[in-house]
Amino acid sequence: MDLDNKLLNMGLLIMATLVVAKVISAFIMPKSRKRLPPVMSGWPVVGGLFRFLKGPIIMLRDEYPKLGSVFTVNLAHWKITFLIGPEVSAHFFKAPEADLSQQEVYQFNVPTFGPGVVFDVDYTVRQEQFRFFTESLRVNKLKGYVDQMVMEAEDYFSKWGDSGEVDIKYELEHLIILTASRCLLGREVRDKLFDDVSALFHDLDNGMLPISVLFPYLPIPAHHRRDRARKRLAEIFANIIASRKLAGKSENDMLQCFIDSKYKDGRPTSQSEITGLLIAAFLLGSTPVPLPPLGLGHTSSVTRTLRLHPPLIMLLRSSHSDFSVTTREGKEYDIPKGHIVATSPAFANRLSHIYKDPDRYDPDRFAVGREEDKAAGAFSYISFGGGRHGCLGEPFAYLQIKAIWSHLLRNFELELVSPFPEIDWNAMVVGVKGKVMVRYKRGAFS
Repeated sequence: MDLDNKLLNMGLLIMATLVVAKVISAFIMPKSRKRLPPVMSGWPVVGGLFRFLKGPIIMLRDEYPKLGSVFTVNLAHWKITFLIGPEVSAHFFKAPEADLSQQEVYQFNVPTFGPGVVFDVDYTVRQEQFRFFTESLRVNKLKGYVDQMVMEAEDYFSKWGDSGEVDIKYELEHLIILTASRCLLGREVRDKLFDDVSALFHDLDNGMLPISVLFPYLPIPAHHRRDRARKRLAEIFANIIASRKLAGKSENDMLQCFIDSKYKDGRPTSQSEITGLLIAAFLLGSTPVPLPPLGLGHTSSVTRTLRLHPPLIMLLRSSHSDFSVTTREGKEYDIPKGHIVATSPAFANRLSHIYKDPDRYDPDRFAVGREEDKAAGAFSYISFGGGRHGCLGEPFAYLQIKAIWSHLLRNFELELVSPFPEIDWNAMVVGVKGKVMVRYKRGAFS
């Protein structure tokens, strides 16, 4: 009994000490004059962590009407400040790396991409590696990929019958991996190792979850499968790279570009770096093809589809210096150094003050005279990011979409027979839930 009383008294003393310390600090510590953004309400210690893990888009839909275009979410010891809309996100896209950095916030990619590449190296080296990506996706290189993509599409759809029903989501996901394998990973993978490598990349992709952003090394089954897949892929590409170098062969694919790349000091890319860069390129180059309204296959149709279904839910930066933003209502907020800063293409692309009836597909939105994609400034439309860190793979993505859909729409009548697909906001890459069943009939437009 005496022991219980002693423990109770000790607990009360500790609590009283903490309360007194808090009160004293409130009086003696100078109050910040910063105009901090409003903070989303959450649980003690963990803040809004559980709501974030359930899906950032659902959270944004709930909080944006209440808190506005700038607000902070506490996730355990992280503070994420969201900047939603072009009026407040210009600094996000235009700031130099010294002010808003990618490296710290994208560390969760390191277990997937591997050591020594992209977000595991300093800014100078990363820029050189991005140069390798850019050179492998120049116009003359892309032209060389067209025939390969068309050949893959023709071969794939030749196996369809004259009519029938298919899960178009599955068909497109499978075909996009085939075309990306041919153009990026090389002939050896496409012709001999496709099934094995495709399964390994599937495990890598499924190892990137919302919880991975905060806890990339958490010992969960998805991360264990990711790590095993990464190790096996390294072995496969090591053999392919060694075989090409030994035979003195040169191929027309991204793998060959990375093999031939050199840093400014003359150093060639290492086997480990080539593998990591190739994994990064493939995962970005094999994201699901958006499904434009059936019957429309032009670039304008794809752009408007991407407004509703951009590849990524969130873009992140780490703030290395204080900065201020002003909302369209005229409110000014100071964003402190040390905050993670985020914006969301998936949410910002549907803002009602920019896009009329924002959840509806409208093929004339971006037409001359309306140009809703420019209505509120340069970053009204951010499906592929923008500014200093626009997506390097955007031209490749458009090429894939055009090659696949132009063949489909020239050769088949298509009719959606399952309910309109529901968007899956819980994945890191936006997709749709369940099957998307389509009835097809060959030869309608041949």
